[in-house]
Amino acid sequence: MRRRIVNMILLLTAAFATLSVPLHAAPVTKAVQQVQPMVVKIYGAGGLRGLEAYQSGLLISGEGHVLTTWSYVLDTDDITVVLDDGRKFTADLIGADPGLDAAVLKLDATDLPYFDLSTAIDGELGMRVLAFSNLYGVATGDERVSVQRGVIASVTNLAGRQGAFATPYRGKIYVVDAMINNAGATGGALTDQHGRLLGMLGKEVRDQRSNAWLNYAMPISQLQQAIDDIKSGKFRRRNPETERLARNPLELSKFGVVMVPNVVDNTPAYVDAVRTDSAAAEAGLQPDDLVLFVGSVLVRSLKDMREQAKLIEHPQEISLTVRRGEELKSIMLRNDTPPEEPTGVPE
Repeated sequence: MRRRIVNMILLLTAAFATLSVPLHAAPVTKAVQQVQPMVVKIYGAGGLRGLEAYQSGLLISGEGHVLTTWSYVLDTDDITVVLDDGRKFTADLIGADPGLDAAVLKLDATDLPYFDLSTAIDGELGMRVLAFSNLYGVATGDERVSVQRGVIASVTNLAGRQGAFATPYRGKIYVVDAMINNAGATGGALTDQHGRLLGMLGKEVRDQRSNAWLNYAMPISQLQQAIDDIKSGKFRRRNPETERLARNPLELSKFGVVMVPNVVDNTPAYVDAVRTDSAAAEAGLQPDDLVLFVGSVLVRSLKDMREQAKLIEHPQEISLTVRRGEELKSIMLRNDTPPEEPTGVPE
């Protein structure tokens, strides 16, 4: 709480300082006016333990594709995206890559202003940058998202700090000398002073050894392949209402996996127990692992996982991507027992 109060004071101080400068004298005014309409506000799940239910995102197509951070905020069927002009849309989560902390949403909209990712540039040490985001949830309607100025203080690799920062992303980052990673800012845009896109703002993370907060963005070049994969159908949820049901649907229990009871609609897909001497035990699956992907299919809850399993033919082996604490684990389950012959074709 103290950190947020200090950050808010510094942000207000910077805002008043900016207001004292005539707009025509500000070299970044054109860039700000160009970029703000391409940054959106995202509202979803939250509330537990004081977690904020909002974050930011980038329009990456005129047809309503939104790049954002994959987080608990998206763990709901009621994701709301608010545009710069105040219009509100219900968004679909079409896919995510948990290893990169990236997700793509889709709005039912056209002719939107957007970042052309093919024109994104690489940042350099000492480059002056602008950070756009809905930090602290200040912009709730047609208010413009906040803008901060800073400098790229370092271009480094987060993998060198593994174990210090609680984030699954371990790739290249731009470290910025401004407090850009505050509540609600994750998923925002980092640009140069001309409005050219550099990267996406990351989550709030803190060095567990020094207690220092890290202000950083992930380069678009690190996310581009995942974005393309998601848009093409990889890392996606499937639709049981429109796709053919499996003749012999996947049952994780046959691999020795016992899931937690499904007590509410959005019960997370946690492993409750692993049977001794099972394929799951041999693969290293553990109780309290959170299942995020079954194969390449994204699951958002226990109910969702069961619906997705109806579409997957029971295999001899299946990969699971799970979150264990703050780490992501890839678990390959193998079962030498032949699948049972189906007794009929589901309607």
